[in-house]
Amino acid sequence: MLNINSIINSFNINEQQKFISYLKQKNKRKDTKNIQLFALLAQGETNSEVICNKLYSGDNKNAYHALRKRLVDALIDYTANKNLADENSVDMKIIKYLLASRTFLLQKNYELAYKLLDRAEHLADEHSLFPILNEIYHTKIQYAPDYPTIDLNLLIKKQIENQKRHQLEDQLNILYSKLKLALNTINYKAQDLDFETVLNKSLNDINLKLDESLSFKSLYQILAVSNISAFVTTKYYEIEPFVLKSYDIVKRKKETDKQLFYQIHIVYIIANTLFRNRKFSASLNYIDEMEQLMRSKKEVHYNDFVLKHTLVKALNLNYNNSPDKAISLVELIINKKHNDIEAILDLHLSLLMFYFQQENYKKAKSILAKFYHTDQWYIEKAGIDWILKKNIAELLLYIELKEENLFYSRLRSFKKRYKKYLADNNKMQVLDFLKIAEMVYLNIDNKAELGKLKIMKQLNNRNNDIFVTSIYAWLKSKQENTPLYQTTLRLLK
Repeated sequence: MLNINSIINSFNINEQQKFISYLKQKNKRKDTKNIQLFALLAQGETNSEVICNKLYSGDNKNAYHALRKRLVDALIDYTANKNLADENSVDMKIIKYLLASRTFLLQKNYELAYKLLDRAEHLADEHSLFPILNEIYHTKIQYAPDYPTIDLNLLIKKQIENQKRHQLEDQLNILYSKLKLALNTINYKAQDLDFETVLNKSLNDINLKLDESLSFKSLYQILAVSNISAFVTTKYYEIEPFVLKSYDIVKRKKETDKQLFYQIHIVYIIANTLFRNRKFSASLNYIDEMEQLMRSKKEVHYNDFVLKHTLVKALNLNYNNSPDKAISLVELIINKKHNDIEAILDLHLSLLMFYFQQENYKKAKSILAKFYHTDQWYIEKAGIDWILKKNIAELLLYIELKEENLFYSRLRSFKKRYKKYLADNNKMQVLDFLKIAEMVYLNIDNKAELGKLKIMKQLNNRNNDIFVTSIYAWLKSKQENTPLYQTTLRLLK
């Protein structure tokens, strides 16, 4: 059965109103209850018994399920028609030019036919529609001998170049999928895999040239591959020059409706990379640009990116000495329904961190109490990296709250479940850190010795990821007996 709630939750207020208007036009009878059902589901009602009682004043499950099925069909039809309408503005226009030109070619009206083909070529090239461009060049070449004013060699050269661009886009698509699968294996299934080997082998198969001929989709996939690599290694500083160079190319390209989704994603990747490299002001500039793009074209992609935008903006504000603004921003959106479960979980975990850094442990614990699913559920929804951060945050919170039983219970559980994974993936420093955290909890009088430990030297590295530095800041604040948040900001300078 299709998840009707996931479809409805993807609609913003404007889209909901448009869909209701669509239902009103479609309904032939006045007693149809599909609009009422849609309104209840849009308000967040999920209990079928409650919905039945409101619609039928009783338990009429057969009628309810039939109505629900019709509403799902209507949602699919509406979504498909809306996308077709969007496509008509470009794709269908090109196809009409192509079909009409072929009719004129058969009638030997070559001048008119090639004028239409020129228009089709211009639009297809502007929107990077490589398969349709190939059809246009194929048609032009086929009839070129009958129209001597056409430069056949130039057409052949254009078609070969277009085929290369199309092949590159296909290769990038394959590369992106391979690396995303590798990342999912590492992150969402907690399995050991040599990501760097997979990456190098995949890149060797592609002869990549970064220039303006690449589509927004291709540029996005290239940057996404780099971002995946940085996520696994936490070496965001290595990809920053490449990411910014790619954006210079993006800025030279003409914006198109069709490529807007990828353009927003590109700006998001840049903002996130700059944040991870501690360049907060620069990151916030790109966040502002991201919001402008999200609000363009009648906010067609606003809902797709609003959580990611909020997350990276809040993180920037928090580490740029505006923690209150960061907390307010997240609190404003965190309880709203959204299909992006991973982003929602990231926002909750970030909010927990914000409160913890402000030493508001009561608030931090209230956020922690919302994580009531099993570790396996969180691994499947948000990845192994997320659950490790959550467990570390939980242990540190129990230390601050002096809840000994909970601390040792969770510590034993953590070691039992994740020791092998951490050893297999060269992350034993996590257990070393927790060992020192336990020393802090026990108030062992050797805080001066903390600085001599190997892990303290590993953590105190300018090239460390910002979140690694944040963990180190907790230890440093204990060693120096200084406020955690101010210690964190000092170490990030």
